[in-house]
Amino acid sequence: MRPLLARISLDALAHNLRVARRHAGSARLWAVVKANGYGHGLARVVRALGQADGFALLTLDEAANLRQMGVEQPILLLEGFFDAGEIAPCYELRLSPVLHRVEQLAMLERARRDGPLDIYLKFNSGMNRLGFPLADLSELVDRARLLAGGGRLTLMTHFATADEALGVDWQLEPFLAQARASGLPLSLANSAALLRRPDSLGDWARPGIMLYGASPFADVSAASLGLRPAMTLVSEIIAVQDLAPGAGVGYGLAWRAPQRTRVGVVACGYADGYPRHAPNGTPVLVDGQRCGLVGRVSMDMLAVDLSGLSAAGVGSAVTLWGEGLPVEDVATAAGTISYELLCALAPRVPVAEI
Repeated sequence: MRPLLARISLDALAHNLRVARRHAGSARLWAVVKANGYGHGLARVVRALGQADGFALLTLDEAANLRQMGVEQPILLLEGFFDAGEIAPCYELRLSPVLHRVEQLAMLERARRDGPLDIYLKFNSGMNRLGFPLADLSELVDRARLLAGGGRLTLMTHFATADEALGVDWQLEPFLAQARASGLPLSLANSAALLRRPDSLGDWARPGIMLYGASPFADVSAASLGLRPAMTLVSEIIAVQDLAPGAGVGYGLAWRAPQRTRVGVVACGYADGYPRHAPNGTPVLVDGQRCGLVGRVSMDMLAVDLSGLSAAGVGSAVTLWGEGLPVEDVATAAGTISYELLCALAPRVPVAEI
């Protein structure tokens, strides 16, 4: 059997939710479980995060799966419904749609409304992705109150630079200037704001990446935030090549040995979700010790420099990311973010719950 395996720690997921809870104070938590629970598996993530106040995701299919699993907490549709045919299931499944454009309001006004509906109105406070203009807040609140039919109405925005030096004030202050007068509950903070800006929590925070044990910050480790990695991607060395000086490895011979070098071939490649663009030197653990990627990542394999690891050989344990090797370190070396690596885990990779 191919040795590649993703280990998912349910205890780590539950621990990270407790960390989020400590930072949230009196705010309630939407656990963001979109993209198949950030690649960890929707069903197992929801089981592990069962103490969340609600779950936030993207599609009706995901929401229906949660209800079939017996989830009773509120479920937030982060992009709302996409056409009028998705409105009835919002009532049937007791979902809270996020409305962010006038066409959604118009669809809801035309639709048959079967009782109360909890609605989130999303406003564009500067990210310029989704959301109504802030200047229209008062008018849209009046319109949405009629559509909620007695359901709860919540105002929402999303921060573009909560994880960067620019912070959230440039968005938070204009949003609050418009929203406070409504007296409605607010949903504001993502993981970065939850960890750094308690004044931006609102009534419902929306932690995502921190629940999976990765830091939202480029300059702060997950461990220093008290987070534990939920996914550890492991494999083994399946072959060793002794390269003479100048000999290359992999497609294009893109890396050549500067001296006589032992190179280990690892059973993991881009078809498993490892980034093909990861450069030479991207960290990998072999038998618990850091070494570096060499050559191009291929579909099913990658190679590592075993210099200084004389005991390493075929069968040596390899960690691609996770326990002992933060996924952020791999992502930074590869010029990407931890979110992408976790979400990209391929369906062919076996998963074990621990």
